[in-house]
Amino acid sequence: MEKIKIAVVGTGNICRSAHMPVYMKRDDVEVIACADIDFEKAKKFAEDFGIPAAYSSVEELLANCKPDYVDVCTWPAAHGPVSIAAANAGCHVMCEKPICHNLEDALALREAVERNGVKFMLAVPLRYGKEAVHARKLVDEGVLGDVYYGKTAYVRQRGIPGGWFSCTKYAGGGPIIDIGVHRIDLAWYMMGCPKPVSVSATASYKIGDYREEPKVDPVTGKVSATNSWSGAQVADYKFDVEDSASGVFRFENGAQLIFETAWSFNGPINNSTQIAGEKAGITLEPFKLYRADGEKLIEEKIEGDFAGGIFENEIDHFIDCIRNDKTPSSNIEQAVQLQAMLMGIYESSKAGHEIKLNY
Repeated sequence: MEKIKIAVVGTGNICRSAHMPVYMKRDDVEVIACADIDFEKAKKFAEDFGIPAAYSSVEELLANCKPDYVDVCTWPAAHGPVSIAAANAGCHVMCEKPICHNLEDALALREAVERNGVKFMLAVPLRYGKEAVHARKLVDEGVLGDVYYGKTAYVRQRGIPGGWFSCTKYAGGGPIIDIGVHRIDLAWYMMGCPKPVSVSATASYKIGDYREEPKVDPVTGKVSATNSWSGAQVADYKFDVEDSASGVFRFENGAQLIFETAWSFNGPINNSTQIAGEKAGITLEPFKLYRADGEKLIEEKIEGDFAGGIFENEIDHFIDCIRNDKTPSSNIEQAVQLQAMLMGIYESSKAGHEIKLNY
């Protein structure tokens, strides 16, 4: 079997700790190059993983290499330009969430993907967990009936990342973009990905440290953070993102999805997802089915083999799509719709009322 050639762009924590361990375990893929705007970081990454070539830009990489697919792990502001460059070079693309920095770039990327006939997959690993896949199977089989309701949350008490994560110029937003997107996509996927039509939401700027200059550790030189995710320090850093958000999406089929997310919140930690239909409902934490039996509601633990890492499942899925000419689950159209949902949260909050989604 011919090996699939992969290039990674962006050599930070998600690529180093989540994607590369999966690639290193497979004998049917080969990472042939890496790139990072910090060239010294790219060279160290290449040395650590035995990658033959390192570059300082995606343009330089694509001029010298011909990967089958490009794994985009940069900060969100670069997702669009890097993914478009890869698609225009005829490469398949797997891109970290969110698809782009704004909806305009997402639409431009969709055009590039479709024009070049390449595959695109948004890296939203929670939907590739086996529980989520099984829940979606039950929905598709009609076990839940008409799914009309979803509720999801990703709420930290104190968990603000440092560095570019909390700077709009580079991240595009705060917990909505960083963590909320994971749960929103997960619940939406479990509901069957109905077409989103509107959102009413509020983003709050109450608890975050809105300093003009970063607090730098005198020993390490790193920007202070309250969890393990700390992005690179940038010269024009400014903490200007939301610390929490909540709202409701409405879909073309009449369903609704309620969400909340926070980096900092004076309340309990909440990582949960549930959906409900006319016949039954599902919770992921714990993984249970709630089904009607006459006037009674029966609560059943869903049994099965749900082992396996989400990143491994995600990458396995994309490689299978490339080899067997399948459409990825989190494809370009769904990625654009999700981007419209995320951007709609900010637009609705700013407007102070529900807004229609246009994409």
